[in-house]
Amino acid sequence: MDWDARLTVATLIEREGRFLLVEEYADGEELVYNQPAGHLDAHETLAAAAIRETLEETAWEVQVDAIVGLYYWTHPQGHTYIRTCFTGQALRHHPDQPLDHGIERALWLTREEIAALGPKLRSPMVLRCVDDYLTGQRYPLDLFSYL
Repeated sequence: MDWDARLTVATLIEREGRFLLVEEYADGEELVYNQPAGHLDAHETLAAAAIRETLEETAWEVQVDAIVGLYYWTHPQGHTYIRTCFTGQALRHHPDQPLDHGIERALWLTREEIAALGPKLRSPMVLRCVDDYLTGQRYPLDLFSYL
């Protein structure tokens, strides 16, 4: 099998002890929970991709202030995901904006509610990002150099 690595971004947005998640269809079939996340567009920075994906999937405008971490996970079906998880602030909600195809809804959940979802989480990266955030793990946005 050929190695298949996918570079992705996610945002971890916390408000009053709750985290912004999406309920989405994985591969069009199974309903799962994830941070707002996705892939980069051509010539897009990682931070810009995270901001765009969050708006498209949740109708929330956000700013990103720091990187929570970099995560490497291989799905049982063989795809490897390399995720950069950003954290920041929710700025403005656009309730009339349609959400991306495959997204059922955006919702705010506590860490305990997220953990209770167990196998309904899209990947183990979802809870790991939350836990790293809660321990105070942060890296500056200039961790990445764009040449």
